[in-house]
Amino acid sequence: MSKTAIGKTIRRLRMEQGHTQQGFAQKLGISTSYLNLVEHDQRNVTASMLFKLTDLLNVDLAALSGTQEREFEVLLREAFSDPALSGDPVPEAEIKSLAATPSAARAVLSLHKALAGAREESSGITLPSGRKILLPNEEVRDFFHAHENHFPALEEAAENISAKLDAGSGSSHALAERLRREHGLVVRVQTLPGSLRVFDAANRVLTLSEDLPRESRGFQMAFQLALLEARAPVEAIVERAAPSSRDAAELLRIGLLNYIAGALLMPYATMLSAARERRYDVDALAARFGVSYEQACHRLTTLQRAGARGVPFFFLRVDPAGNVSKRFSAAGFPFMRFGGTCPRWIVHSAFGTPGIIRVQVAQLSEKETFLCFARSITGRPARWGEPPPVHVIAMGCDVSHAGELVYGDGLNLSTAAVGIGLSCRLCERQDCRSRAFPPIAHRLAIDPGKTSASPYQFAAKPGF
Repeated sequence: MSKTAIGKTIRRLRMEQGHTQQGFAQKLGISTSYLNLVEHDQRNVTASMLFKLTDLLNVDLAALSGTQEREFEVLLREAFSDPALSGDPVPEAEIKSLAATPSAARAVLSLHKALAGAREESSGITLPSGRKILLPNEEVRDFFHAHENHFPALEEAAENISAKLDAGSGSSHALAERLRREHGLVVRVQTLPGSLRVFDAANRVLTLSEDLPRESRGFQMAFQLALLEARAPVEAIVERAAPSSRDAAELLRIGLLNYIAGALLMPYATMLSAARERRYDVDALAARFGVSYEQACHRLTTLQRAGARGVPFFFLRVDPAGNVSKRFSAAGFPFMRFGGTCPRWIVHSAFGTPGIIRVQVAQLSEKETFLCFARSITGRPARWGEPPPVHVIAMGCDVSHAGELVYGDGLNLSTAAVGIGLSCRLCERQDCRSRAFPPIAHRLAIDPGKTSASPYQFAAKPGF
């Protein structure tokens, strides 16, 4: 835990829970002035104080890592670098101060998001009929990200269903038997033009496309079982989330049912034990549970149960055009909301080595270094002549967890780090040969008498 993050995190959690500084200091057994210094990062936090803090704030140590503040800092930095917000650059100290007040930070980010949406609309994101195109997928993606992709109520629902399966197994056979015996539902596999799964409620038939690989057929049966037996906890979460549109509500509902399906195929305790035993070898875990590589990756990101946490990962799914279709982070990786990512990041080079896991130690700053691994996955084309769908699945965690992962073996962590940025427009790194754009916050240093390796030269800030 970095000294720069924990003070403002303590202050935020204290204020969110309604503790006064004086009363909270008394409960900690320290003076009000000392707590004030701690909250302004002018005093270190001892191990004994950390444990007192977790008890008083009813959080675990991970919640004191300052992840939320760092994410806000990144997003605010991006927003204030927008050329549309003309004016003097916002100092780093002010950005950090704003990031420590979540309500104000969210308000600023919401305004910037609205501005970006308005710009898109004025550029043609409105249909000829005049109907505005909403982006419910963004709303749902943000919801999962905000919950670190972990939902205790859905884990409980999956465990209740698993207990009723034959031998507690999440195998395709056990799922099909449960659907047949308890719901009178027959599962068929056949040609299914234009669809992968069709449920005929009237005739009690679940038809799966023969184009689905075997592990995906199991997932679809698990999804159907969740749909029939776990609607109550799903609807409770949807109601609390209060989506802004029917489309967003439906996408959220499907996402939550998918969550339960994954938990049925890979039960929490069994998956966590296997992940630790196999040191998070995704291919080995996919084989162990009879699931796809992507399904195993997705499940690993959900292992954040209090008292039984796995390694906190970030997850990203991206296509060759750079479109992000899934993203969430329990590892504190600061994803950009708008624009592209760094071309030096392994996510992009993984497209060039199909099916092979690539590993990279990616350093965003001196205090933010991640062990990343990425692999491309290729789906089946709808018919001959069409390009198959290709995505890269990227995962990563703070480099401090490298020893727990098989992907950290053989790496010299002191020399293997590759410097990356969030995007070229925000990156402060000098002499980058991969730079596509100059940084917004700097003036170019143009010298006709010199040709440099980097396309753009500019004055650097300290620390880069």
